[in-house]
Amino acid sequence: MALGASVEILDLRHFAATLLRPVLDAEGEVWKQRLHWDYRTSARLLMQYLDNHMLPGYAAIEAEQVTGYVFCVYEETKAVIGDVFAMPAPDESADSAHSIEETLLRHLLELLVNSPQVDRVESQLLLHPSGTHAHTFRAAGFELYRRLFMVQLLADIARPPQVNLPPGLDLRAWTDEDLAPAARLIAEAYHGHPDSLINDQYRSVSGSMRFLNNIVRFSGCGAFSPQVSHVIVERTSRELVALILGSRVSPQSGHITQVCVHPEFRRRGLARLLLSLTAYWFLRQGATEISLTVTESNTEAVDLYLAEAYTCRHTFDAAVWQRHRSA
Repeated sequence: MALGASVEILDLRHFAATLLRPVLDAEGEVWKQRLHWDYRTSARLLMQYLDNHMLPGYAAIEAEQVTGYVFCVYEETKAVIGDVFAMPAPDESADSAHSIEETLLRHLLELLVNSPQVDRVESQLLLHPSGTHAHTFRAAGFELYRRLFMVQLLADIARPPQVNLPPGLDLRAWTDEDLAPAARLIAEAYHGHPDSLINDQYRSVSGSMRFLNNIVRFSGCGAFSPQVSHVIVERTSRELVALILGSRVSPQSGHITQVCVHPEFRRRGLARLLLSLTAYWFLRQGATEISLTVTESNTEAVDLYLAEAYTCRHTFDAAVWQRHRSA
């Protein structure tokens, strides 16, 4: 469907948060219905940035009302597309909203790929089913990676799983002092991993530290829950060899934001133990389900989650663009 002539695309930083409230409320309902996530915390954070006129992006205006938006954030020479969403007019089909989203995305992608200071653009539009905006991303030169949103329904677990660790390893709850060693573990665990193609923060200790700070300290993916988060430590070196981090994304849902095992300690049942332990503690908190995301090509991880009674509820696309500069 072609975009109506009455729709204008303008700089998002020109608009106060109150003008986007109806769009954010409509988007929150989609998050709730599709993923069982409470979007209100994210919406409040976005509104703070909007009121400070600090959020790069575009807004769609129709009949003097904001009907959609797209935004990104900059990290040095990288841009991360945070979200795109448009709400259909009451008398129009969902195709009208999709058309507005496509136009918003094209405006932002054109800006980013033509910005000399931007060398890389990443996007993971979790809310949008895989393929929704694939043509627009591919037309702009992006590589796409299909990802799975998997969910485990929690049964009535009476007691925590039995801990049978290999000799020399200890299990304990997460503490703030684990941030730096966790960053080292993530960088080592994701070396050459498919997910390091999608998120370049995994490629370095400093990037992994930024990722962890966003998850643990700034509620980048729900409310971080130290009670469900655990680490496994090598007793002699005191280095982390495995970890799992969890956040509450709604009263009913927990989300595993990170689970990884050092390559030298894989295939010893550590990931399976951590998954079971986190399920127990999420259930103790009153959650009825846990979700996680995984790249479809990471078949070993997908098989593990399927064996742990996770099912695929939703698929979405990760998109990556990299500038190739001449030597």
